[in-house]
Amino acid sequence: MIRLPIDPSLPHLLAAPILLPLATAALMLLIGEQRRRTKAVMNLVSTGFGLLLALGLLVWIDHVDKTAAFGVYLPGNWPVPFGIVLVLDRLSALMLVLTAIVASAVVVYATARWQHGGVYFHVLFQLQLMGLYGAFLTADLFNLFVFFEVLLAASYGLLLHGGGSARVRAGLHYIAINLVASLLLLIGVAAIYAVAGTLNMADIAHKLPLLPESDRGLLYAAATMLAVAFLAKAAAWPLNFWLPPAYAAASAPAAAMFAILTKVGIYAILRLWSLCFPNAPGALPPFGQEVLIWSGLATLGCGAIGMLASQTLGRFAGFSVIASSGTLLAAIGLAQTRLTGGALYYLASSTLAACALYLLVELIDRIREIAAIEEGFDDGGDDLRPFDTPALPEGSNLDDSEQVLTGRPLPAALAFLGLGFGTCALLIAGLPPLSGFVGKFTMLSVLVDGDLRAWALFAMLLISGLLATIGLIRAGMRHFWAGATRSSPRIHLFESLPLAFLLGICVLLTLRAETTLRYTQATARALHSPQLYVEAVLSARPVPPPRSSEPRVDQELPP
Repeated sequence: MIRLPIDPSLPHLLAAPILLPLATAALMLLIGEQRRRTKAVMNLVSTGFGLLLALGLLVWIDHVDKTAAFGVYLPGNWPVPFGIVLVLDRLSALMLVLTAIVASAVVVYATARWQHGGVYFHVLFQLQLMGLYGAFLTADLFNLFVFFEVLLAASYGLLLHGGGSARVRAGLHYIAINLVASLLLLIGVAAIYAVAGTLNMADIAHKLPLLPESDRGLLYAAATMLAVAFLAKAAAWPLNFWLPPAYAAASAPAAAMFAILTKVGIYAILRLWSLCFPNAPGALPPFGQEVLIWSGLATLGCGAIGMLASQTLGRFAGFSVIASSGTLLAAIGLAQTRLTGGALYYLASSTLAACALYLLVELIDRIREIAAIEEGFDDGGDDLRPFDTPALPEGSNLDDSEQVLTGRPLPAALAFLGLGFGTCALLIAGLPPLSGFVGKFTMLSVLVDGDLRAWALFAMLLISGLLATIGLIRAGMRHFWAGATRSSPRIHLFESLPLAFLLGICVLLTLRAETTLRYTQATARALHSPQLYVEAVLSARPVPPPRSSEPRVDQELPP
């Protein structure tokens, strides 16, 4: 049994990522509908505190123990497995930080203009954060379903934020597929409880090897329903038809935030399958790994072909999210420690790149819609507009169309967007030298020594990278090279900073690749040793009540 030095006050912080956005959303509802500037400040402050809290928890969990680290918190102080349990390990800490980074960038971006598109944007945003944080921290299968529904309910409102028939049509498909997936998830949870008599993930993993042979059919049926629900939420083929149109129709901040929603399905599959069906002596035979591998390869192929065929950047970004999910599903199915570590690094890089690309889509579209945007766009003053079109020098040589022939300056905003697009292209295609290449190279170096399934993933990673490169080059030529003019769009300071922040984190992942890979490899080793998680949760004990020095009423006082 591993005993970790835990500060008595630290376990209470495990509930803070859930309670902070919940309290913020409640306060926003109390202050009324019209005070949007106050809500924006509250959203910014709360999300910033959430980022600091997530970073603090990650640093703590990484330094407590170099082999396995867990923080277990019993909110109701009930003994395991009867009460709610929150668990922090390296995987959940990584997902918390990734969510907080994306949320911080998105909320700053939204303050420029999108917060005015609806009354409850900030409330829905905080509720979605609550659902995401709760899904990554909970150790109970039913509470995982509850947090899934919280984040999905908030996402329905955010998808429709801003109005418009395109969002309504895409939203109907999005809501319908998620409601069906949620129904399957609820039925699967009920079936698991009927088989195991518990919904605590660690307790389920402890009891499954002891199940009689007669109950295993129902267990596998329940696991299948859970897998279908999680695969639908992870946008696995053929259940991913809803994602490209829905995400492309959503507002830029909502779409960027949605890029991490598919990773919740990936997280759930990785967590449950590593606990319940590990490749370990005494455990149940592996179940569903082949399905994960081949569905992942099909999803990766679907995403790659979609990226090549996409005519708009919004749909291209959606198919890049699908390709990322396919890569992760296939890597999870192969169940190799080093491959899982590289996949987790790739998860962080691809998620940040997809979020940045969704923010870029709206800014790049302004190049072709400058006139319409400038008529109704309030930049908040010249001090919040970082890019201005430089004036042309007098006496410039003009061509027959009265355009500058030589010495024509490149607008700063266009140069910024071009640099951002080029960086996203390198990250998504997995080209050197950025973190997308590091993640793919780490996985490829492991797959070389594998079997036919590993070589299939090896080939698909290379092919998908090639197709993504072709699609990105074509999109870059259409938006930055083939344009007849070099008119500069107007970019708000609060729109440029989040984009630079996300891409800067990707550059930091590249510069600190060795440290990050050490963390992800340690995370993978803990995932492939599920007994550590089981022991940490089942050994948690409620806090005993404080002793009182006052005599009870039923006791006689001494003379």
